[in-house]
Amino acid sequence: MTRDDKAFDDILQQATNQGPLPMAVAHPCSREALLGAVEAAEHGIATPILIGPRSRLNKLAEELDVDLSRYEVIDTPHSHASAEQAVKLVRDGYADILMKGSLHTDEFMTEVLARDTGIRTDRRISHVFIMKVESYPRYLFITDAAISIEPDLMTKRDICQNAIDLTHALGIACPKVAILAAVETINPAMRATLDAAALCKMADRGQIKGALLDGPLAFDNAISHEAADTKGIVSQVAGDPDILLVPDLESGNMLAKQLTYLAAASSAGIVMGARVPIVLTSRAEDATGRLASAAVANVLAHRRRGASQ
Repeated sequence: MTRDDKAFDDILQQATNQGPLPMAVAHPCSREALLGAVEAAEHGIATPILIGPRSRLNKLAEELDVDLSRYEVIDTPHSHASAEQAVKLVRDGYADILMKGSLHTDEFMTEVLARDTGIRTDRRISHVFIMKVESYPRYLFITDAAISIEPDLMTKRDICQNAIDLTHALGIACPKVAILAAVETINPAMRATLDAAALCKMADRGQIKGALLDGPLAFDNAISHEAADTKGIVSQVAGDPDILLVPDLESGNMLAKQLTYLAAASSAGIVMGARVPIVLTSRAEDATGRLASAAVANVLAHRRRGASQ
């Protein structure tokens, strides 16, 4: 399986041109986690603040020939404390980007979502995969495949808007959103089809802004003009989507991993809806994927800075 190392070069270049931003890295105690943060620094994308047990970080850095003296290191006793401290840096305004290191997503997100000490906003938090598949002409954004297990309609509304906001930041003025289900017709016994229809009407009424929505669409007619034409589907979205909005975490997670491991897709991952963009990748993600995710976070963070000025 060979992935395209240059898949995200345009985003990397944009982030490099904009300049580095402080990034709190929670528990980068694995090879890939530490190298991802280091590469972000070397590309001029981020100024990482490494938060974890100093003894483990020193040992890992020595094994990887990384000079830790170039980075700020905050010593913590364990992964939970690392997550807590990283979130605090963001909440106190010392970091514009948050990155998950080699700790479990649940442990990390518990601190992000903590009611009194976290960094949540009025918007539901959701994850977006940015994927580059060789057989597709541009990026595919898949959401939510990492955080929302069984989202209800209003959660899906926020998931959709978060993904739209991400595509806007990356220069896609009016993204096309395909809302996936097993079929393309409304079936009261299949909640995903009812939610898809409701989301489309919410977009008509301005409750979701900045995109073209259509659904329900089965995956084949969402992604293929031929499949859509065969089924007689007339749509501005079918066969040409930017965003694939999945019914639940399980279907989205399987879809993203199938593209990664069967189609050699390159991927980045970002969490939207918090006070700052969050780089959230699998613990198995390589340093290249972490670097691409940091670049996306950089573009988002600079856009937010510009909007607040």
